[in-house]
Amino acid sequence: MKDRLDYRLLRLGPPLLALVAIIFLGGIVLSLLSHGRWSLWQSIYFAVICASTVGFGELPEMDTVPGSRGVATAIIVLGLTVVWYFQSALTSVLVEGLLVQTFRRRRMQRRIAELEDHIIVCGAGSTGRHVVAELIATRTPFVVIERTAVAIAALSEELAEREILHILGDATHDAVLQAAGVTRARGVVAALTEDKDNLYVALSVRDLNAKARIVAKVVSAEAEHKMLRAGANATVSPNRIGGLRMASEMLRPTAVRFLDRMLQAKGGVLRVEEIAIPTNSWFIGRTLKDLPIRVQTNALVVAIQQADDFHYNPDPNTVVKAGQALVVIAEVSNIEKLRALARRESPP
Repeated sequence: MKDRLDYRLLRLGPPLLALVAIIFLGGIVLSLLSHGRWSLWQSIYFAVICASTVGFGELPEMDTVPGSRGVATAIIVLGLTVVWYFQSALTSVLVEGLLVQTFRRRRMQRRIAELEDHIIVCGAGSTGRHVVAELIATRTPFVVIERTAVAIAALSEELAEREILHILGDATHDAVLQAAGVTRARGVVAALTEDKDNLYVALSVRDLNAKARIVAKVVSAEAEHKMLRAGANATVSPNRIGGLRMASEMLRPTAVRFLDRMLQAKGGVLRVEEIAIPTNSWFIGRTLKDLPIRVQTNALVVAIQQADDFHYNPDPNTVVKAGQALVVIAEVSNIEKLRALARRESPP
């Protein structure tokens, strides 16, 4: 978008340069014709008067300098032509810019209206930008709600994304959440700066979509229980996470480097993911060793969740049951394959 804007503005350069050239060349010619009677700056000033058609009057004794009025006439005609060209280019730039912005806005609104089972990120600040980066890495559809276009532009430039689906507005307003498709969303991340704003977002989202998962940022410890009572499914404290990360860097640096390498892999993007087992999945009743998880998706099952309990490093003879979730480590593309495999009602 910035490159396109720069291109449009560059179109204003030629007429401006042409006008400056006409004024200076006209002034130089007038000064030379007068043989020193008019100074260079006096002649340039007169050329400005001619080009702008202000009409303050002629130079002293102009009628005695042959060709001076012809030069003045040429400056007037050329100046009017260039000014007309500049006005046309400026109008074109402004109209084109408005049309492009209108087209982009309508196209984005259509794309947002088509989204289902997506994530809404409220706030693209120091916390929200990391959420967006992870959603992009895992190819998860999302919409960002942010107050300013400047923040969206900075986010796009930082993440090298040409277009980030977004809504400009206040995430605490129901109309803005509805414009982002909150009723169709899988979940909402409330990553605004103030706890009170995230609390309001949680209340609004829970009222608009009872099934959406809400993850809210909390700054103060006392705000956590209020956020949960307001409808948030989980809260995250950046201060707590930062402290745990610092302690981990001190106590288990190798494990931390492994996780960083996994998250920042340049090849296939590795993630720890959960694969829910639907009630009609063909996985049910079969052992892990009988399922083609490693063969078809190269995913590593590290745990099985049953309600609030986790069975870590499950035995290959472990039978998969309905309502469980497999916690796996795999590339993002293979995670999608495994999720589709688990949704099948019959073996492939």
